[in-house]
Amino acid sequence: MKVGRRTILGIEKLCESRFELIRGARVGLLCNQASVDHELRHSADLLKSSGGVKLTALFGPQHGIRGDVQDNMVETAHAIDSETGLPVYSLYSETREPTERMLESVDVLVCDLQDVGCRIYTFAYTIANCMRAARRLGKRVIVCDRPNPLGGVAFEGNVLERGFESFVGQFPLPTRHGMTMGELCRMFNEHWGIGCELEVVTLDGWSRELWFEETDAHWVLPSPNIPTPESATVFPGSVHLEGTQVSEGRGTTRPFEILGAPYVDSFELARRLEGFGLPGVKFRPTGFMPTFQKHAGEACGGVQIHVLERREFRPVLTGVAVVKSCFDLYGEEFRWKEPPYEYVYDKNPFDVIAGTDSLRKAFERGDTLEAISDSWEEGLLTFESARADYLLY
Repeated sequence: MKVGRRTILGIEKLCESRFELIRGARVGLLCNQASVDHELRHSADLLKSSGGVKLTALFGPQHGIRGDVQDNMVETAHAIDSETGLPVYSLYSETREPTERMLESVDVLVCDLQDVGCRIYTFAYTIANCMRAARRLGKRVIVCDRPNPLGGVAFEGNVLERGFESFVGQFPLPTRHGMTMGELCRMFNEHWGIGCELEVVTLDGWSRELWFEETDAHWVLPSPNIPTPESATVFPGSVHLEGTQVSEGRGTTRPFEILGAPYVDSFELARRLEGFGLPGVKFRPTGFMPTFQKHAGEACGGVQIHVLERREFRPVLTGVAVVKSCFDLYGEEFRWKEPPYEYVYDKNPFDVIAGTDSLRKAFERGDTLEAISDSWEEGLLTFESARADYLLY
């Protein structure tokens, strides 16, 4: 049994002590492979065996309901679930919002997805889209909360700017937001005006200072390239490399921790990064050969990010330092990724990821890392004030 603070998950609490919220209802479930309880029983099985509701449909986010689809913009198909016999509707398909037909047999949509604590991740926006459909069609939404794997104290990075909204950023959140999925959905619903009938089933036993490994919940990879809590820890920074032709480590056994490209001198890059004196982290020169995606089958030089003190570690600043270092050192070979990215065809993919074009322009101007970090402060203060009304723990 995993050791850590006892944390009752939202789906467990719904089935054990908040069952009146769904009793007698026709229930749809938004879930994936990480939607499990402490016994690793899937949320669909928990609801189907409860005896007091009728589970009528399953809905899957990006990467599919089983989490087996790798790429961005590789759409997943609707299907029939072999275990439950229920229809499975992909919300990463020809539609990213449930249709009236998909919800015709649903009174209540239960959402149980594990977030990774970063704005640049589609699951929260899949729930936001479900909330919009629910408001329009008169359905209720229940969000079963789960821990933010990075804790709920720190937040960091630039706040998404108007005009840069996408499926990896619908609202003006900072890159690392420090909120749980339930808190985010309350903010979406009230602060940004979705206005559906929403209930958040909270966690018991979780507090903001806890990282995922400090709970007794089991980690199940929420998407194919977030296999461990360590990969989630670095993701809010390393994800920026998806907007470049530098490998973010997909196709290796340490995605988002191992970074580089064929033209990178590992030792040179490590020295440059160590020179920033970034807190809580060390950079180890390494070589690797991705088995798929960028530079598949090519020998790459790069670094592995080793987080030594995660409460001091600033993942967003660290990822920005990696992009800046690659841009400054390898400008002749360095390239921004070409569109499209996450269904956006008319913007630089790096800008879509960053939620602004200011960060890319700062690299191109040669701004210092300190100046880039300082430019985030005003937006973070505004966000901190706004989010205070929606915190649950």
